[in-house]
Amino acid sequence: MSEVGIRFDVISVFPELFGPVFERGVVGRAVQKGLITLAAHDLRDFTHDAHRQVDDSPFGGGAGMLLKPEPIFAAVSALRSSNPGPVVLLEPWGEPLTQEVAADLARQPGLILICGRYEGVDDRVRQGLADREISIGEYVLSGAEIPAMVLIDCVARLCPGVLGEEESLTQDSFGSGPGGYPQFTRPADFQGFKVPEVLLSGNHQEIARWRRAHARGRSGRMTELIP
Repeated sequence: MSEVGIRFDVISVFPELFGPVFERGVVGRAVQKGLITLAAHDLRDFTHDAHRQVDDSPFGGGAGMLLKPEPIFAAVSALRSSNPGPVVLLEPWGEPLTQEVAADLARQPGLILICGRYEGVDDRVRQGLADREISIGEYVLSGAEIPAMVLIDCVARLCPGVLGEEESLTQDSFGSGPGGYPQFTRPADFQGFKVPEVLLSGNHQEIARWRRAHARGRSGRMTELIP
């Protein structure tokens, strides 16, 4: 990864949706510190007709509209000079976004994210541009902007310096060690639901053992918490 950190370029018909994502929380702080670079680009800026048309009806018929290939190819071409990273097409039938995938993407110098809308994108975008096709789940959304936000947040957390404490990264769920254990804060007794005594003991060895035993598999209530 380059010293200036990873660069995210997002291609979307609604780039304004990314403003709050780029300005707040962990990602926003990373942008302010120059640890990562984020830019959302309006697909209409890469059209060459008076109506700035980015979609059209599909050949063969069918409901809805498809994003045209020309502006997407033009957008990626224009971004290549500043972002040499892989092109990622967000779509529901792509490979699932996992922590392992995110870690692989975080090692790249940059990512160009293509956000589909309407009925999707012309398949020549997938064939001719996409290095990876990634999905955040098998369900229907209005567009790929939300999946792109999820990917950015997931990948950005793995970039050096983005998280304030390295321990936060190593203890995150789905990391290399056990994760997903139940956590508690004050008060120790809330409406009869009590924090397990071992967590109040100060015995770090026993606490670590308890967390390993309760990591993952949090579908049921813990007996210690039943009033």
